[in-house]
Amino acid sequence: MVNKKTISNTFFEGERPLFATNNIRLEHVKFYPGESAVKESNNVEAYKCEFMCKYPFWHNDNTLIEECLFTVYSRAAIWYSRNIRMINTVVDAPKMFRETDGLYLENVKLPNAAECCWNCRNIEFQHVEVKGGDYIFMNARNIKINDFCLQGNYSFQDAKNVVIRNARLDSKDAFWNTENVTVYDSTISGEYLGWHSKNLRLVNCTISGTQPLCYATDLVMENCKMTACADLCFEYSALQAEINSPVTSIKNPGKGSVTAHHIGEIIIDENCKNPGACDIKIIQQTVAV
Repeated sequence: MVNKKTISNTFFEGERPLFATNNIRLEHVKFYPGESAVKESNNVEAYKCEFMCKYPFWHNDNTLIEECLFTVYSRAAIWYSRNIRMINTVVDAPKMFRETDGLYLENVKLPNAAECCWNCRNIEFQHVEVKGGDYIFMNARNIKINDFCLQGNYSFQDAKNVVIRNARLDSKDAFWNTENVTVYDSTISGEYLGWHSKNLRLVNCTISGTQPLCYATDLVMENCKMTACADLCFEYSALQAEINSPVTSIKNPGKGSVTAHHIGEIIIDENCKNPGACDIKIIQQTVAV
């Protein structure tokens, strides 16, 4: 085990104050305006530190961040790095993670998370809250998420190999052009969900928002519910859908099957590409008396 040098109860500012400094533990350290404070460093621990500088952790390996604050001035803080663990931390800065391989967040809040986690790989989130998270996880790979709250549009665009559990997603255009995404026990609100997705599987989920799940390939829905505003569903999609609620309307589905408790309107017009290729059934509900 490598012994770490402890730096505590001090501050740094300006350019590269701890550039290429390895095997250090930072305790109660403040980083005032400047750039690249701990860049090109390995085996760094930061505990109860405050970051007001740009780009503090770039090109780093094996970083542990606990009970820290990244202010709005610390934008683009962690890029091109590997094996990052962040616990009990607040991140007020946008563009937080990019091109990072091995990213673990636990009990973290990101209230200003625009353009976060682009092109990142091997990600795990536990009990994370995100606001303002437009375009979060764009082009990311190998993601595991549990107990997640997201407000931000265009989430997970072009992402692959994603498993999400117990989430509340308020996100327009979520899961566009994704591959191999499974969402369990979650609520997804926002129009145009999952367009052009491949192998999107929704299990025990509630869906809200107009025109969801169109142009999808191999879409699976198991024991899901759809609210009244989830209309004009499934246009040109190939799917197997089990919906335990009414559906307001279905329009020009591609192929496969849909079962639901009630369907307000089935629209098959002159633009339907495969008339009759999708089997649509109504589930007869049994009422106890």
